[in-house]
Amino acid sequence: MLTFKQCLARQAYSLLLRLGTPFYLWRVWSRGKTEPLYRAQWWERLGFYGRAHRRLLAQRPQESGVGGPLIWVHAVSLGETRAVAPLVDALRDLRPGMRLLLTHSTATGREAGAKLLRPGDVQTWLPYDTPGAVRRFLSQHRPAVGVLMETEVWPNVQFVAARCGVPMVLANGRLSEKSLRQGLRLAALMQPAAQAMHLVQAQTDADADRFKLMGARRVEVFGNVKFDMTPAADLLQLGAAWRQASGGRPIVLMASSREGEEPGLLTAWLAKRAEVGVQAMPRLWLVPRHPQRFDEVARMVEQAGLVLSRRSEWPAGGPGIREQAADVWLGDSIGEMPAYYSAADVALLGGSFQPLGGQNLIEAAACGCPIVMGPSTFNFAEAAQQSESAGAALRVSDLDEAVQVALDISNSARKQALQTAAMVFAQSFRGAAKRSAQSILDSCSH
Repeated sequence: MLTFKQCLARQAYSLLLRLGTPFYLWRVWSRGKTEPLYRAQWWERLGFYGRAHRRLLAQRPQESGVGGPLIWVHAVSLGETRAVAPLVDALRDLRPGMRLLLTHSTATGREAGAKLLRPGDVQTWLPYDTPGAVRRFLSQHRPAVGVLMETEVWPNVQFVAARCGVPMVLANGRLSEKSLRQGLRLAALMQPAAQAMHLVQAQTDADADRFKLMGARRVEVFGNVKFDMTPAADLLQLGAAWRQASGGRPIVLMASSREGEEPGLLTAWLAKRAEVGVQAMPRLWLVPRHPQRFDEVARMVEQAGLVLSRRSEWPAGGPGIREQAADVWLGDSIGEMPAYYSAADVALLGGSFQPLGGQNLIEAAACGCPIVMGPSTFNFAEAAQQSESAGAALRVSDLDEAVQVALDISNSARKQALQTAAMVFAQSFRGAAKRSAQSILDSCSH
């Protein structure tokens, strides 16, 4: 039972979202200028669905070829969609015939998620977190269980799901100290949402303790499902081909760079180039995390006086003579991160050189790519510490030091030992996806 203060907080939150609906839709439509998929089926974000969607949901088992429960999994963006793939595979292995209801918030997530679908599955946008949109979504789909990933806790989703009898599971749950402090400042709103969770599957003991402080009633430690991610063989082969086309020149990758990191990297790179000479420098490969920043980062590189080649403009056969002459390659494509990692000698971890908490480094390790990470890794604190202890990653204080360490690795015999350590580390913590999947199936309401 909610207290008066908690009821008031949720009502105020819902009112603010309702008032902000026009701005929310304008923002979605604006993003569609550069990523057109944002404009597709935009009405689904408000809980309204077209005839084709309703027909798909109404399919009988003999029509779809499946007859198991409809399991709702939300993967907000590209990173979560990649992470959820081994969990979905484990669910299918344990419950053949299940139907997947896959939701997203971003275009990159939805595009990647389409590859996870099978006949009978349904894909749509996550409803905007107003009570009406959530009620329409749950009434239309009636999932047996809902699965949110990592940090996605939505007050009205939790409240309405509890009212509708849909158990909600937070899979691969992580909660940093910073996020806990923010949540406790909004305790009247966020604690009821945490309490409404049927189960929190925490990555680590520390995450579990923080979720309990947030108010979650049932918390268990399952490990990190990202260790169960297996890079696609065709992408690893593609990366190997790119590396061969690089003409033997070492490659330093800046993986999933965030706003504010590229200027510092380019400054450090140019300073080192002035010190050792152009011929002694590896090739720099920049991969911004967000697609809408591809053009912005390209301009930064060109304004720095470096010769740029964009992945999106490469010929079908891969980089040729013109591309090989470039100082910087820009990874402006979606879904090819394993290829970038497998091509690189070493990767700098984006998001760790600004106070942003870092990115997933497990995918890099699974591709045998050593990591150089900055001081900010609070989003993946345990994985970062484990990788460092295993010799798969190195910690530095800033981008100047990162560039120096990356150059040392790319030009030394130490690289092979680091690559081997990365592969061993990635294989050492597998199994969370199957444990998580079994628990989710046990949670099904019908």
